[in-house]
Amino acid sequence: MDRLELVLLFCVFSPTLSGVCAIAVMWLGYYSWPAILGSSLVGLLFAWPVSRYFSRSIERKQSRDKLISDLARENDSSADDPSCEE
Repeated sequence: MDRLELVLLFCVFSPTLSGVCAIAVMWLGYYSWPAILGSSLVGLLFAWPVSRYFSRSIERKQSRDKLISDLARENDSSADDPSCEE
């Protein structure tokens, strides 16, 4: 588990999904503590794969952008040509 995944898990997706599940249970008419607690736990369990997915997609995009910029820098012929004026 990387740090971005932990930040997304504990700061973004856990509170959001737990709250959504608790509101959905109350909207359905279940106002008991076990129902609200159970729905919050379901939200916490669903937050882990969601945060993992978003963390991995962000890391893949950053590594892909870095690879593209490194390749562009390596293939830039004007950087090695002293006669090229900028």
